[in-house]
Amino acid sequence: MTRTLHFFVNVGSSGYHPAAWREPGLPADAFIRLEHYQHVATVAERGALDGLLFPDIPVQQPGIARAPAATLDPILVTSALAVSTERIGLIPTATTSLNLPYNLARRILSLDHASGGRAGWNVVTTFEPNAARNFGIESLPERDERYRRAAEFVELTQKLWDSWEADAVIGDQAGGRFADPDKVHAVDHRGEFYAVAGPLNVTRSPQGRPVLVQAGASPQGKAFAAAHAEAIYTTQLSATAAREFVTGVRSAAAAAGRDPRAIRILPGLVPVLGATEAQARERFDALQERLPADSAPVRALARWLGYPDEELDLDAPLPARLTALPDGRIGPQGFFESLTRYATETGHTVRRLLTEFLGGHRVVAGTPVAVADHIERWFRETGVDGFTIIPAVLPSYLEEFVDQVIPELRARGLFREGYEHTTLRGHLGLAEPANSFGRTHYEKVTTPR
Repeated sequence: MTRTLHFFVNVGSSGYHPAAWREPGLPADAFIRLEHYQHVATVAERGALDGLLFPDIPVQQPGIARAPAATLDPILVTSALAVSTERIGLIPTATTSLNLPYNLARRILSLDHASGGRAGWNVVTTFEPNAARNFGIESLPERDERYRRAAEFVELTQKLWDSWEADAVIGDQAGGRFADPDKVHAVDHRGEFYAVAGPLNVTRSPQGRPVLVQAGASPQGKAFAAAHAEAIYTTQLSATAAREFVTGVRSAAAAAGRDPRAIRILPGLVPVLGATEAQARERFDALQERLPADSAPVRALARWLGYPDEELDLDAPLPARLTALPDGRIGPQGFFESLTRYATETGHTVRRLLTEFLGGHRVVAGTPVAVADHIERWFRETGVDGFTIIPAVLPSYLEEFVDQVIPELRARGLFREGYEHTTLRGHLGLAEPANSFGRTHYEKVTTPR
């Protein structure tokens, strides 16, 4: 059997581009309409893509005068989608810094049951201080402590998910025996940050456990991913950096006693399609031109880097002094490092960087064949397992990807013709984990690497 691609879709509001909401024909309030997300899910499922990933930062972002800086709760949205879809995986984001393990474990596992084993959890630690204040926390811990807390949170969550063995439910209606209490286990956890008795009051997952997804790219985030993640959504702008990331994570996973092949690495990719490369570039430029003056791409890039916009010259490379992380910068460290490394390696002007970079991820503008070429080249040369597709505008850019790029990849034997499994874990070719408290009768799914 041949190694084949995997795809997540980043489902953010009306699309990843900040001007997406201004797309002609798209309702301005699409981001709060359930039918918008149902349409997106239907398209992704038509393409037999692996899963929908819903990002989340629980805070009202600034800029509401210019764009709809608001989002629905991703666990509630994915729960609604569970009843209108059949196969697509559903992966809400939830932070370990602003939740409690028992409640979150129960909510994610409930989603898993509601969807028949299609749930994942995108684990984040939250860097936004204003989000913390919404939960009565004046300041977030430093990054090292946040990741220590996240590690304990995840390990405890897995124990809670395991607290019912797979065959604990007897279901003997005539005899009046519902479950075997010897196969339902307290966790009795007492750790650095949490104390939880357990067991969870939800039975074991249809797929063993929900799939753990992780998106951190800082040194602490990569170490956490190597120890815990089953799928990684990462920012990678060059093939060289992607190859090093894959090698580093898999080596660290092996050192932690994990099977390095049991992690799916899916960097973000923003595809912009056109009949020609020039047409695709024009479409992306048109999106950029919809941004108001105070959100112009160069200013947005400067703010994102954490430096004044007057430091950037559109027709010159990024100055070396701007490649050092500025003191007090708040934001994803991995995104900053990925961009500044790419800028240094290529020597591209700021103007060109703005055509290849959107919000931390790589933009590939071109024909469907050219985008498929890019995907195949990275898949074969870097060791990534696929991509997290980040549509600049939803649902139209996703429809184009599914209807024009996916058939090209299938013709090359790189992507399945349809779903072969019913669970997210099955789609990803991940084995169902043994129960840490007892036995499991679940059949393992294996995919050649």
